[in-house]
Amino acid sequence: MSDSGPFDLLVVGSGFGGAMAAAPAVMAGKRVLMIEAGDWLARGPENWSREGFAERSPCFNQRTSFDLTAEGQQKALGQYLCVGGASVVYGGVAIRLREADFEADPVIDQDSGAAWPYRYRDLEPFYAQAEALLQVAGNRGEDPTEPPRSTDYPQRPGALASVSVRIAKAATALGLHPFRLPLAINYLDRDGRTPCAACGTCDGYACAIRAKNDVSTVLIPKLQQLGLELATNTMAVRLEHDDRQITGVFCTRAGSLEPVRYRGRTVAVAAGALATPRLLLASGLDRLNPAGDAVGRYLMRHCNAVVMGAYPFRPAPHAEFHKQLGIHDFYFGHPNVASPPGRLGCIQQFATPAPWVARDQFPLGLGAILAPLMRLTSGFIVMAEDRPRAANRVALAANPASGLTLPKTTVTHDYDARDLAARAALVTAAKRILRKSGALFSVTYKIRTFSHAIGTVRLGLDPLTSPLDHMGAFRGIENLFVTDGSALPRAGGVNPSLTIAANALRTGSHILERL
Repeated sequence: MSDSGPFDLLVVGSGFGGAMAAAPAVMAGKRVLMIEAGDWLARGPENWSREGFAERSPCFNQRTSFDLTAEGQQKALGQYLCVGGASVVYGGVAIRLREADFEADPVIDQDSGAAWPYRYRDLEPFYAQAEALLQVAGNRGEDPTEPPRSTDYPQRPGALASVSVRIAKAATALGLHPFRLPLAINYLDRDGRTPCAACGTCDGYACAIRAKNDVSTVLIPKLQQLGLELATNTMAVRLEHDDRQITGVFCTRAGSLEPVRYRGRTVAVAAGALATPRLLLASGLDRLNPAGDAVGRYLMRHCNAVVMGAYPFRPAPHAEFHKQLGIHDFYFGHPNVASPPGRLGCIQQFATPAPWVARDQFPLGLGAILAPLMRLTSGFIVMAEDRPRAANRVALAANPASGLTLPKTTVTHDYDARDLAARAALVTAAKRILRKSGALFSVTYKIRTFSHAIGTVRLGLDPLTSPLDHMGAFRGIENLFVTDGSALPRAGGVNPSLTIAANALRTGSHILERL
């Protein structure tokens, strides 16, 4: 077995949580190694094709040993394994949690013990840093629930598509307040970057022209220029420890029979809300943490659905990009929604799907019939905040093997009645807006992916219920941190990517102070 190190910092994972956690130390000249199970994803016309979409993408790996039980169904789960992680295929929405999201909410929290160990004001400077690194485009002051900001957005967004104008007018006529979604997309022709071409392949696709500001495009190459070392096609399978310190990260390399051991003074794990708890459990670290039983528990993934309206015309005649609007009038509840009371979540524009989506999602005959009709649709994604529940969890299916293989892992997740009721209320609101905008009817499709998965190794003040302390340090181990979505104790009602990035920057800055 080859041995390499010691590094000042080892980072497992190269998505939002990994790249942002590494950034402060790399920029300070420290020796940092980032370990990534996948490789760089090629960019070109193939990214715009059916074979470049979501689970058909070459970076989607279904051989990752996760078995899901949810809503009475069982299936195998895959992961996006590539430099940049899931940021490569996300839709670009980069939005902050609301200020009140960091406060206790008994209706959502119940007896889960979920609690942010800091407040919005503590994270705000890191939100601003993350927006600057991702070059987020947005309009300040339009969102009625927007939290306080210390800086403006780095960019202005692109022009509204005609269908977005239509939907904004309909929502406004209904007394709502649509606003421009902040997007991590490049709209400027500078620094050798190609500006957004307003194509319809953004959410679920890698950007063929690198105009989407995922971390593999705008951050990791810059960190490499500053000295970041990157080990691709390298899977972390075990964290070696001496009961107080991580002494080594054992990895396997694609195409090699020889394992490798990396050593670092500090280790940050950011493999994702499913893979991070698996690695910690496989390493036996839950036994050293006073909140060890919570490692892998409290899995959240938002209670989402897509609501598509069918129009008597093509709402996006040129298949142009139009994931541009958000509606937060229902975020903390609404006078027209009697049940469930309290916070609900957000409504965001959702682009017209490509025809092949119907062929993939529906039975063969029905899919072929519906495929041409997809061009007549446009709609929303509704995003209901789901409750943290101990029964929703990642767990090992068997005791960890002694060899360098990851054990089979089970993922259990179900929504409770309130989660479903909140989603239903948002679906009703979305349908009303679509009808006002000219849709003849609408169809709802429930989302069952784990693209917004969080919560499985959560931050908190209580050492008996939260595996991580207020700075993201893993309790019981002196040099281990967790910096991906698994650290977030509550989901809020917006996309988690920017909060993952900001929290990772906060923890990364703390790590730098310790080095």
